[in-house]
Amino acid sequence: MGDDVSVVVTIRPAGVDDADAVGEVHVRAWQSAYRGMMPDDYLDTLQAQEHATRWREHLVAPSSPAELFVAVDDHRVVGFASVGPALDDDVASDVGQLYAINLDPDVWGRGLGRALLSAVTDRLSGLGYVEAVLWVVPDNQRARRVYEAAGWSDDDVRRDDEVFGVVVPEMRYRRLLVESSCRPDTR
Repeated sequence: MGDDVSVVVTIRPAGVDDADAVGEVHVRAWQSAYRGMMPDDYLDTLQAQEHATRWREHLVAPSSPAELFVAVDDHRVVGFASVGPALDDDVASDVGQLYAINLDPDVWGRGLGRALLSAVTDRLSGLGYVEAVLWVVPDNQRARRVYEAAGWSDDDVRRDDEVFGVVVPEMRYRRLLVESSCRPDTR
């Protein structure tokens, strides 16, 4: 990824009409990003329509406060991210979470992932969260570099999590969303 990359991408809340494209991006991203980290037979059987159905159901009748955003480049959905309140029991109520962020492999390296990450991190801050967490597969070095460049850091919490039927190791990253001088006094 070059430092002089000029990114022109629209990031907006997802609509029901985006579900098919989100399902396609979801599968393509996983099949590329997690090859060698998840079983090949699992990755090879992922179905875009199955993921599209899940996202469509969430967009029609959300069962959680998670918000879904899409990155659109040249009128095509090329990425998505989902954010909301942190789900971990060991974090305060003023902590938000990046649940998922995926980008079509065809646009990797163009800065669109950084732009999407920045936009949804800003959204978490706008929702009033003062800190945020995310979970990442330790071997996903590409994602970890993007997170670290954006100010996220490993907080030494690990878990094994079941993700769509596959158990994967994960590590948690954290990031302050507001400067310490702007944080509420909690003494």
